Amino acid sequence: MESIFHEKQEGSLCAQHCLNNLLQGEYFSPVELSSIAHQLDEEERMRMAEGGVTSEDYRTFLQQPSGNMDDSGFFSIQVISNALKVWGLELILFNSPEYQRLRIDPINERSFICNYKEHWFTVRKLGKQWFNLNSLLTGPELISDTYLALFLAQLQQEGYSIFVVKGDLPDCEADQLLQMIRVQQMQRPKLIGEELAQLKEQRVQKTDLERVLEANDGSGMLDEDEEDLQRALALSRQEIDMEDEEADLRRAIQLSMQGTSRNISQDIPQTSGTHLTSEELRKRREAYFEMQQQQQQQDPPGPLTHPCEKPTTSSEALSSELGDAMSEEDMLQAAVTMSLETVRNNFKTEGKK
Repeated sequence: MESIFHEKQEGSLCAQHCLNNLLQGEYFSPVELSSIAHQLDEEERMRMAEGGVTSEDYRTFLQQPSGNMDDSGFFSIQVISNALKVWGLELILFNSPEYQRLRIDPINERSFICNYKEHWFTVRKLGKQWFNLNSLLTGPELISDTYLALFLAQLQQEGYSIFVVKGDLPDCEADQLLQMIRVQQMQRPKLIGEELAQLKEQRVQKTDLERVLEANDGSGMLDEDEEDLQRALALSRQEIDMEDEEADLRRAIQLSMQGTSRNISQDIPQTSGTHLTSEELRKRREAYFEMQQQQQQQDPPGPLTHPCEKPTTSSEALSSELGDAMSEEDMLQAAVTMSLETVRNNFKTEGKK
């Protein structure tokens, strides 16, 4: 149906669209129809002037706006009728007694012009099929032969005035093409207002969908960022806990060493405020050696070790006894014991020297 000429509604120029859709081309413009309307107004003014230009009716006529057109683009049936006379066409009221007496089947006509209030549109036969060329539709609407009479009757019930177009319409490409083929319409065209409303609703739905998607994307990013932050905080807490444990262990060892040093210092007499002489140092060393010998005589001799075997130190014995399943408290105690043993060994070494 692309070959069918169909003007869509612009403003209130439905009379222009009606005529051009009927004639299947851009035959009339608003300027040409306005010229016809002004001509009709002048003819009416001249008829009113015949009764006297000073009469009350004439003055009232001059004060009234034109009945053939208005600023919105509306044109009267007289303008349409005069425009069609240019092409040798005339309009007959479909439901008039004169036409009804002719008992003509609507499918045997060529075209109709329909009017309700200020809206005009054309129903025309192109080839062997009828089409509703209403400018308020998004495209031509196919009307079957069996539905045509019902369609016209429905328009009359709705208050439309229907005019039959008599005369030979100008040739057009759509009429010639549709004489050879028949078309099928799978979907009825919508009203322009319905299409605009649907498009607007689709745009609104699309906008809402985009907002939802953007919101979901944003929240997803926020969730991912929050998860990364939580993981980073957890790792930092673990590191801090490990550092705290290590610091506690170091402080415990340091305190134990300090306490041991203080105890040993208390056992060894010191002269405060003065330096010891070489004689005093010699006597103290002799006293320290005698004390060590007495302790060795009192302690029972330990088991002999194999000549090839390496003597086991106290620290190695301690580590072998602890095993892999040592608790943190055991490890701390072992570290303290090792530190005390190291301090004692240092004092023994100094005594031997």
